[in-house]
Order: sequence, then C-alpha cells, then structure tokens
Amino acid sequence: MKFIFKGKTKDVYELDDGNILLKFKDDVTGADGVFDPGANQVGLTIEGAGSAALHLTEFFFDVLKKEGVPTHYISADLKESSMTVYPATPFGEGLEVICRYRAVGSFIRRYGKYATDGMSLDGLIEFTLKDDERQDPLITKDALIMLEILSEDEYETLFSLTKTICEIIKTELAKKGLELYDIKLEFGRIGLDGRIALIDELSGGNMRVYQGDKSLSPLELTKIMVD
Repeated sequence: MKFIFKGKTKDVYELDDGNILLKFKDDVTGADGVFDPGANQVGLTIEGAGSAALHLTEFFFDVLKKEGVPTHYISADLKESSMTVYPATPFGEGLEVICRYRAVGSFIRRYGKYATDGMSLDGLIEFTLKDDERQDPLITKDALIMLEILSEDEYETLFSLTKTICEIIKTELAKKGLELYDIKLEFGRIGLDGRIALIDELSGGNMRVYQGDKSLSPLELTKIMVD
C-alpha cells in the first residue's frame, strides 16, 4: 500500500485496489492536555484511544448500513486498528457539519451572551470549513453556494443526512442511558456517480456524550457502547 498523508488522529494509505486504509492512532484533539472533540489540534495521547475509536466507528457504521445511510465504510480490522473505506472527494478542502442538542464548547464561547451552558438545542446544525489556520470558521449556506463549495441541492442533502444520522446515533446512545450533546460529521462524494456519503469516523473523538452530568471520555464511551 502507498502512504498518502499523516493526519491528526489517523494516517491514510492507498491500497492496491484503489480503496483507502485509515490507520487509527492514540492521539486525540484538545488543548493543554485536556480532550476536546471540537479542537482542531492534537492535545494529548491516550493509550487505547485509536482502538476504541475504531471499535465505536465500526459499531455506528454497521447501524447506519442497516438504516440505508450511505457511508464510505467497507470493513474494519480491530487487531490492526485500521479501517478500509471507499475513496472520497471532499467538498472544497474539507467541510464539517456539527449537530448540537445542547449548548457546550465553542457554541458557548461564541454565544455565551445569550446561551447558557448545557441549555437544550433542537438539533441545531452548523457548517464549518476545515481550516486550521483560521480556526475552522463557521460558514453560511449562502457563502457555501457562492464560493462553489456546495450547490444548493448538495447543501440540502448534507443537512437532511445530518439530521437523519444524528437522530440514529442519539437513539442508540439513549438505549444505554447516554445523552448526545453534540457531534461533528464529515461528508464526501464516493463512487463513479459521486453520491454523497458520510466519511471519516464516528467515535468519542468527534462527539460529546454525557452520562447524567458526567462527560464521557472516548474510552469510557466505547466501553459502555460496545464492550
């Protein structure tokens, strides 16, 4: 296989058949040694975090497959902490879609004059550009269309898919008595027809989940959901 690039939490390789191998690492995002799924830099290393991220990602992708949700997922190798996926073309240089059920993290930092920590949000959806230099700025629907990052139809597809996916994940977590506060998703175009599909991972590294008033670490979340 051919090495493509070194990511924050995963390294990416191209396989001989053209598919992509994602190798999960124990690095997680955060700052000052504190885990934060909303951060855009590696903040610390947690032993077992890569394996836990893959295990939970496999679980959620299997659930989404049964629900008919399009994803880039093919298979996972838990022993090797790796996942095989279809190659995907990103929107622009990368676009993230955030769904918020409670106000925490950057939402409070931006809107703390009006919002209170932990206040209920009705599945609020935000779009951000993957741009470390500019701290992953928020972007509006009109700007996405004017900058030709998304067409209007693509925007509506991403918005609808995000609602569907997040409700499925929220329901699965609730079965274990857990509450989804927010989650960050990524999408891309896959296949010869360029259909829109969920890409990247679905783990404790890109969502905030609470058990009562306790925020769960990525390892704690995986242990509750799949161990």
